[in-house]
Amino acid sequence: IGNERTFKPKKNIPEGSHQYELLKHAEATLGSGNLRMAVMLPEGEDLNEWVAVNTVDFFNQINMLYGTITDFCTEESCPVMSAGPKYEYHWADGTNIKKPIKCSAPKYIDYLMTWVQDQLDDETLFPSKIGVPFKRNFMSVAKTILKRLFRVYAHIYHQHFDSVMQLQEEAHLNTSFKHFIFFVQEFNLIDRKELVPLQELIEKLTTKDR
Repeated sequence: IGNERTFKPKKNIPEGSHQYELLKHAEATLGSGNLRMAVMLPEGEDLNEWVAVNTVDFFNQINMLYGTITDFCTEESCPVMSAGPKYEYHWADGTNIKKPIKCSAPKYIDYLMTWVQDQLDDETLFPSKIGVPFKRNFMSVAKTILKRLFRVYAHIYHQHFDSVMQLQEEAHLNTSFKHFIFFVQEFNLIDRKELVPLQELIEKLTTKDR
C-alpha cells in the first residue's frame, strides 16, 4: 500500500522577510563547512529570531529525513518509540494528552511532528512578521521542540540506520544531526541527560571539530 502517513507541508519562511535573509545567511555559512561558525549568532541579530529560524529549519530537515524511512518504521517493526534498548519515550503534549502514553514509533513521531507544526504555525509563538515581539516563554517552548526533535534523530540512528545506509542517506543524516548538535550546544538548549542515547555519536561527530 505504501505509506499513508505524510506530514503537513513544511512551514515556509516568507521570501523577502528578515527571517528568510537569516536562513540564507545560515545556509551560506553552512556551505563553508565550518558548522561551529555556522551556528553562532550573527552580529547584531536577535537570539530569539535566530533560534526560531533554525528550529523551523531543523523541523523541515528531520521531516524530510524521517520521510525517507517511513516504510521501515511501522507499527510492526517499531511497536514502541525507542532509542536503543535502554531508552523508551512515551508521548504527552500536556494539553490533549496529559498522562504519557506508550505508543508505536510511527504514532509517536506523528504526534510529535504534528505538535511541533502546531507550535510553528502559532503566530504568537513564531511571529513571521518583523518587529512582532517574541513571547516571554519562547525559549522554553523552543527548548521543548528541540528536545523532542532530538528523539526522532535518536530513533532513526538506533533503529533504522541500516535503512539509512541502504538509501545512501547517512552523510545527509550525519551532517544534519551534527548541525543540530552544534546548534543546541552553542545556546545550551537541550539538557545533557536528554542527549545520552546518542552520547557516543555526539562525541565522535563533535571532537573532530574542536
